[in-house]
Amino acid sequence: MRTRLVATLTALTLVAAGCGSGASGSSDGRPQVVTAFYPLQFLTQRIGGDQVQISDLTKPGAEPHDLELNPRQVGAISDADLVVYLRGFQPAVDQAVGQEAGDKAFDVGGTVELLAASESHDHGPGEEEHAEQAAGGKDPHVWLDPIRFATISDKLGERLAQADPAHAADHRARAAALHGELDQLDREFAAALKTCQRREIVTSHTAFAYLAARYDLHEVGITGISPEAEASPQRLAGVAREAKETGATTIFFETLVSPKVAETIAKEVGARTAVLDPIEGRTDPNADYFSMMRSNLTALTQALGCSHD
Repeated sequence: MRTRLVATLTALTLVAAGCGSGASGSSDGRPQVVTAFYPLQFLTQRIGGDQVQISDLTKPGAEPHDLELNPRQVGAISDADLVVYLRGFQPAVDQAVGQEAGDKAFDVGGTVELLAASESHDHGPGEEEHAEQAAGGKDPHVWLDPIRFATISDKLGERLAQADPAHAADHRARAAALHGELDQLDREFAAALKTCQRREIVTSHTAFAYLAARYDLHEVGITGISPEAEASPQRLAGVAREAKETGATTIFFETLVSPKVAETIAKEVGARTAVLDPIEGRTDPNADYFSMMRSNLTALTQALGCSHD
């Protein structure tokens, strides 16, 4: 009896040690990749295909800015072969990656030039309201620029090739194909937005600076980079005034944030509301990055009065 008990305890100890050892690879031998939120999950899935096992930290329909990690997710970061994240976007992920991931972390923001974050600030009477540069901050919404996203695709393809050398050629080939699709998406946006009656877009939060910069648009954000920020009465009045001056016909809100503020502005200026999706998360399982971007393009062309060649 004592011999059997010792053997059982020894086996349990070995199993526990194996579970906590941080051993890499999935049970079927595929590299384990942890992604931080939907656009990075999409990119990794398209490049890695079925040759990698992907776990995304942000649940569908959840606001990624607010993500808090549970112990299981922290363990997944520790055990992963690769962690794909965007430093500065999700503080909880930054902290866990810094403590657990080491050289397995891949910060996509380090592969392209990021725009400076801009937050809306209120000024005193008679002063013009404008967006000022947040101290040292960067705008994380880089995936809304297809050209920058294509560059990230190339770099992630190389990183996956390093993590999974047995399938390096496959990862590079899929990354190149995805780059081509993103180039095509860029051409569609450029052509559709080339000639429009208006170039100002009024949005519920300032998430579209990359898209605006790429296609010569001007974004007027009701709140700043964080969608949870509340706009002051002065800011709301300033946005309404600018919307009237520019002849805005549409006030955009997004899928993961309440539309109430956008509806208030729209009512005041006599405009309608419509969705412009920052693609931070996915609420429709049948949609993907490309379909959501093309839905955005349709919404923009309708709101801005763009002509079709």
